[in-house]
Amino acid sequence: MSGLRGKRILLVIAGGIAAYKCLLLIRRLREHGAAVRCILTAAGTQFVTPLSVAALSEDKVYSELFSLTDEHEMGHIRLSREADLVVVAPATADLLARMSAGIADDLASTALLATDKPVLVAPAMNVRMWQHPATQANLATLKQRGVVSVGPNAGEMACGEWGPGRMAEAEEILAAIEMFFSQTGFGQTALVQTGRLAGVRALVTSGPTREPIDPVRYISNHSSGRQGHAIAAAIAGLGADTVLVCGPTALAHPPGVTARQVETASEMLCACEDSLPVDVAVCAAAVSDWRVVQAALQKMKKTPGAAPPVLELTENPDILATLSGHGERRPRLVIGFAAETTRIVEYAHAKRIRKGCDWIVANDVSTASGTFGGEHNTVHLITADGIEDWPPMSKHDVAARLALRIADALDGMPR
Repeated sequence: MSGLRGKRILLVIAGGIAAYKCLLLIRRLREHGAAVRCILTAAGTQFVTPLSVAALSEDKVYSELFSLTDEHEMGHIRLSREADLVVVAPATADLLARMSAGIADDLASTALLATDKPVLVAPAMNVRMWQHPATQANLATLKQRGVVSVGPNAGEMACGEWGPGRMAEAEEILAAIEMFFSQTGFGQTALVQTGRLAGVRALVTSGPTREPIDPVRYISNHSSGRQGHAIAAAIAGLGADTVLVCGPTALAHPPGVTARQVETASEMLCACEDSLPVDVAVCAAAVSDWRVVQAALQKMKKTPGAAPPVLELTENPDILATLSGHGERRPRLVIGFAAETTRIVEYAHAKRIRKGCDWIVANDVSTASGTFGGEHNTVHLITADGIEDWPPMSKHDVAARLALRIADALDGMPR
């Protein structure tokens, strides 16, 4: 069953060419079982019609602040309070500015000022407008108040310019919305506490690495990247400026993060060091321990009757240990992962001491556990203070719980 079934979304559609993407977003939300009620601004009606929005949402569309009928049947207070989540898409530079200043001069801005529910914005505007200090200051103010953003993406604009400012795609916004509604409630807790990591810079590694043997073969592992990506999304969801360094996976980059794609362990280390300084580093990637000393430049051919080639291996750089020992550039909190198949806690405890990190998240990745490539995980959080045995839960819930523990820890640390 979808995690959005029965959830109530208030969608505010502002004026911008990206408004057409909201029609697909409404359809996707309805397919996932969510109820969608829409506020369409006066400018928004220039890009999508109330009829199309109403047909897809299967609900009335609201536009007028001083409509006697609408205010009697469904006032702006009820609109803003009866939703589980308020989504603003597209969030134009004008509407972001009015939200930041607390202006309430139409139905959309009034409902946003009156709401006591979490707000997610999907910015969309010209690249120069997006990069303008006023827009960035407005968004920073909103994030400090707990507003979460997804996007914008870089690309060609309707005006012909290129750069960041394109509204996130419907599937990306849908993924951000799904993050808010987890199965066991940790996502709900994170939702209430959005903004707790505002002003924090975070680094997360995710996925496997691939170490080439020749142009067609490589050394790797079964990591899907689901846990690392979920952690990056959860930390970003609490307001942190998050960099995700990820090896080759089949996953889309989570909304709200800066993603840096790599292949090898050496590339991952370089990307991590280039991302410093950060306040917290979470090394969730399953980095290959070894690489071939000299990868072949051409495909190694199998010769009938000949012995297999001998591969000379050498150790890869130790990313977790390197980040843990970075002197003045060391993050305030460094967290590693220990993927083990036996003696889970024992090996992880030794790894924390050996690597010099602050926390280790240990998990069982034996074949029977189904962790690699699966949706669930059972972890043990190992710190200098002891061991926390967490119950089995979804990887999204592990991520949400870890993000809140990170927020708690950073609150008590000097900057």
